[in-house]
Amino acid sequence: MSDTRDTPKYTNRLIHETSPYLQQHAHNPVDWYSWGEEALARAKAENKPILLSIGYSACHWCHVMERESFENPDIAKIMNEHFINIKADREERPDLDDIYQKSAQAFMRRGGGWPLTVFLTPDQEPFWGGTYFPPTPRYGMPGFPEVLLGVAEAYKKEQEQVQQNIHKVRAGLRHISSPQPSNDPLTEELLDGAVKDLSAFYEPVHGGFGDAPKFPTPPPFHVLLRQFARTKDQQCLDMTLHSLWKMAAGGIYDHLGGGFHRYSTDGQWLVPHFEKMLYDNAQLVRLYLDGWRLSREPRFKQVVEETLAYIRREMVHPDGGFYTAQDADSEGHEGKYFVWEPAEIKTVLGPDLGEIFCRVYDITDRGNFEGKNIPNLIHANGRIELNELPDAERIMADARHKLLAVRERRVHPLRDEKILTGWNGLMISGILDAYQTLGNPAYLAMAEKALAFLLERAYKNGRLFRTVTGGIGKLNAYLDDYAFLAAALIDAFEATAKPASLDKARELTAVMVEQFWDPQTGGCFFTGMNHEPLIQRMKTGEDSAIPSGNAVATMNFLRLFHYTGEQAYLDKAEQTLRLFRGHMDQNPFGMASLLCALDFYLAKPKEIVLVGKRDTPEMRDLLAKIAGRYVPNKTLVLVDNDGKGTGYVPAAAKGKTTINGKPTAYVCHNFTCSQPVTAWEALEKILEQPTPIQRSEK
Repeated sequence: MSDTRDTPKYTNRLIHETSPYLQQHAHNPVDWYSWGEEALARAKAENKPILLSIGYSACHWCHVMERESFENPDIAKIMNEHFINIKADREERPDLDDIYQKSAQAFMRRGGGWPLTVFLTPDQEPFWGGTYFPPTPRYGMPGFPEVLLGVAEAYKKEQEQVQQNIHKVRAGLRHISSPQPSNDPLTEELLDGAVKDLSAFYEPVHGGFGDAPKFPTPPPFHVLLRQFARTKDQQCLDMTLHSLWKMAAGGIYDHLGGGFHRYSTDGQWLVPHFEKMLYDNAQLVRLYLDGWRLSREPRFKQVVEETLAYIRREMVHPDGGFYTAQDADSEGHEGKYFVWEPAEIKTVLGPDLGEIFCRVYDITDRGNFEGKNIPNLIHANGRIELNELPDAERIMADARHKLLAVRERRVHPLRDEKILTGWNGLMISGILDAYQTLGNPAYLAMAEKALAFLLERAYKNGRLFRTVTGGIGKLNAYLDDYAFLAAALIDAFEATAKPASLDKARELTAVMVEQFWDPQTGGCFFTGMNHEPLIQRMKTGEDSAIPSGNAVATMNFLRLFHYTGEQAYLDKAEQTLRLFRGHMDQNPFGMASLLCALDFYLAKPKEIVLVGKRDTPEMRDLLAKIAGRYVPNKTLVLVDNDGKGTGYVPAAAKGKTTINGKPTAYVCHNFTCSQPVTAWEALEKILEQPTPIQRSEK
């Protein structure tokens, strides 16, 4: 006889979806649809407004609104009576999220967020919206039932106001998506101005940019580090290294398990929203590697290794792809999996070591988060200094390992096991960077397995898919997916010298240009030509939580130009930079990834050609030393000394040979090559030389 206690009272259409987020809502009493023809056709047939709710599986406030409102039969009844209710996963449908986030911001006159709640006409036109709404009036916000009834009434009786709202949003979306090329020159003054603005926005006490909530956003720091490389402005380096210390000291960093949480709710990086996103950790791995290259600070290397250990332990599909995210909540409480009490620590470590650990990691009876404790090193600025314990670092590492083993026995937060193509590309690039810099062959194996997974499952018949779920590619890929995966393939070429990786990057880029490139003004749209029609085809160069697809595409164009000499790549990069020139000037924080591409374009890369056998200790040592230097603008080609090479040797470097059979390096820049060198000291001097920006424009 079956136990009916576990049988859900309600089941809706979302039970057939593959998205974990949509499945979380499959037993709501709300008559949910996923976005698609069935829901849109019903809205038109019944002339009902659409309630579009967008969120993601690891989102804390999405869970709160579900518990409070979507599981409430009385609220669901209002929703079902007055609206066609559509639930969308922002990670599967970033196109919808982008359009309707920007629409809602026009109504709220502030930043958006999740859960997103937008009301649309049957023609998909937004006429009102917000984010989280409580079930009853509080926080100075109206209750959700009042909102629902008010919107339904307005849709029926205030069509003039509804139409005014629609026209206002439409004009705003058109403006955002129609940047116009600038005739002003692309010069280093743009970079200098951006650094000046970023420095003014910088928060000097705890690092990072702006006040709470504080996000560990890498692209602006990459702008600062490139400025340091170009001008030797020490302040740019100091701001970045200071922030890296502070972020890794705070509770936003998982001191036991490695990896970073999404953002800090306070200004000192102590209390995070506890979800962990693949894209944050992918980007932060690369930023901490740059920090290590420039400072040789062991802590930064440790953060990279612990973060990648976390990814390998908890975020890898058995066949090689990377999962999307881990939830903030477990057992109905935010952060429960990650917090501690002193007694628990002492039970695991014993009273003496437990007491020391609590002192080092700020674990107190009072607590630093809702009566419990988030381990952190804020008070010690990230350092472990114990005079009474010789070998303190090793002892604390052993203690962390024991506590992690105990934590692993707790109820884990839910994991979103979608494989998102673009986010996987970001992670693969980070892992390849770590492989080249730190030399761990396990990193290369992890990256190559993930690449093989994506090319097998997410790329079919010249078409890329957004997501792989249950081993099957699903949904049209977006600009980000093409650009990030192509970037990962170029990185794989530099890491392994396998020409197949560069061939595949060029193939993907060709599909991207065919599907996304705007031949009228340049730049790429976010959706491809074959995508379903939406109310606006968006085009932007602005970073979100991930780098802008147009920025990464531009960097790909530049790198491919310097590998192949094909002028079309350079032309498209220049067109995109001119298209967003005004935005780079006005909003350097949001355009930081494009500013990095501009730096590459203006400086031109150091084209490093190594001649010799790859699998010799001497060549491996040379490659590791090059990767250990901070040279942000470079290309790297390995030419076998039998002359076959890779087929992609820059024109200025063809015909180069070894000297006395030793691995030999040539560094070319702006059509001039150095003398061949075999000693690292000589090569290091060449790499250290600044690359003056050529003024080709007046």
